[in-house]
Amino acid sequence: MNRSIRFVAIFSLLLVLILMVNLTVIHAFRDDEYAANPLNNRAFLEMKTQPRGQITAGGQVLASSWQDDEGIYHRTYDNNYPTAYGPVTGYLSDIYGASGLESSYNNILNGTDPSLAASQWLDTLTGKDNEGANIETTLVPAVQQTAYNALAERGYEGAAVALRPSTGEILALASTPGYDPNQIVDPATAEDAWSQLNSDPANPLLNTATQETLPPGSIFKIITTAAGLDNGYDSSSSLTGASSITLPNTNTGLTNYNAQTCGGGGQVTLQTAFALSCNTAFAEMAMDVGDEAMREAATAFGVGEQYDIGLPTSPGSLGEIPDDASLAQTAIGQRDVTMSALQAAVMASVVANDGVRMSPYLVSRVTGTDLQELRSRSPEEMNEAISPEVAAELTDLMRASERNTSGYTGQDIASKTGTAEHGEGVPPHTWYVAFAPSEDADVAVAVVVKDGGGQGSSATGGSVSSPIGREILNSALQNARE
Repeated sequence: MNRSIRFVAIFSLLLVLILMVNLTVIHAFRDDEYAANPLNNRAFLEMKTQPRGQITAGGQVLASSWQDDEGIYHRTYDNNYPTAYGPVTGYLSDIYGASGLESSYNNILNGTDPSLAASQWLDTLTGKDNEGANIETTLVPAVQQTAYNALAERGYEGAAVALRPSTGEILALASTPGYDPNQIVDPATAEDAWSQLNSDPANPLLNTATQETLPPGSIFKIITTAAGLDNGYDSSSSLTGASSITLPNTNTGLTNYNAQTCGGGGQVTLQTAFALSCNTAFAEMAMDVGDEAMREAATAFGVGEQYDIGLPTSPGSLGEIPDDASLAQTAIGQRDVTMSALQAAVMASVVANDGVRMSPYLVSRVTGTDLQELRSRSPEEMNEAISPEVAAELTDLMRASERNTSGYTGQDIASKTGTAEHGEGVPPHTWYVAFAPSEDADVAVAVVVKDGGGQGSSATGGSVSSPIGREILNSALQNARE
């Protein structure tokens, strides 16, 4: 055989062999990876010939399918306020793939999940067309709408979360700005909507409540206090009320808000320091109990942990604590500390639930086309973050904090505000976490408003975020009574 022909033949055989190996790897080992890729539209297009399950909340349909004249099904987001739910439901687009619950529960909604095999087999035997299953969320529509409106109507960028502390059910999960999924799934508007959403500096496609982690500021003092109470402190323990302290081995000063003294200066109790949110006092306490105790407390409350709720979540972080100066800044929720609104709500829920941290969840049930339950989610206890005694003492401290908060209404609310610096000359992020400790009031909330909500450097958690938190709390309490 001619040498050149032999070379070409061998080279061709090698190319065929490489192609076969590549196809084997893709089909045998990476099939699920490519099938689940949100950029792969083939699976969605194949499923357009059969109805997809609904996404619901409190009996309201959030997402459903409709059939056109050619027998093709299309997705629509039915609620009167789809923008309030967009970051939760996500979208299902022929062009842009899927996000949110539409993505994470895709196999349930389109009926291909292995757990649905029995019901699908029964449908086949009875001659019924295969259809997707439905998912019911834990969201309470009135509470979700209150949370979204309270942020959106004020023009705020931020997030609000409401949880049921005893179970971990998510009652509200609002992010602003939101987006209308209908604009993404409609071919007539999809391209323009997608371009506008992706070019918006506020990043509406990001679920701020679960994905964005921010410095928490003084709401983190709940965790610092828990570490102190677990290591010999109590509400009457004495701490500095000085307006500022010099951080160890530095020339850097750490000051209270507006460089004010705490309780007149001198020594103050932990109760006074918590109610007035005195930075210097918490820095002193943290340096006394040490970085290991602080890290253990933060971990117990869930800082640094991601939750499986069917939506992307970010873990947050305590950051590195190389020395006492860093520890002092960490104690007041600054330096490298970050949390999401979901994590902040979990933190408040721990105190409200006698110290027990429950796993938050968003989907409560999966039902068939006949609405019969196929499976459900049960509450899951994660750990005892603090003892019931520490939780009770923290509750009293948070009650005292609420009484000192701007806009205090006289309600039985336990809360903590936060005003988090995140850059020189930039308005602070403002926070509010709260729960109602009175009998049968099983709800905790967290609110974050980014960059001061337009109120500039004078913005505080008490003035910006606390009114929103109380609105959500009252909505949840009202709906619990109805």
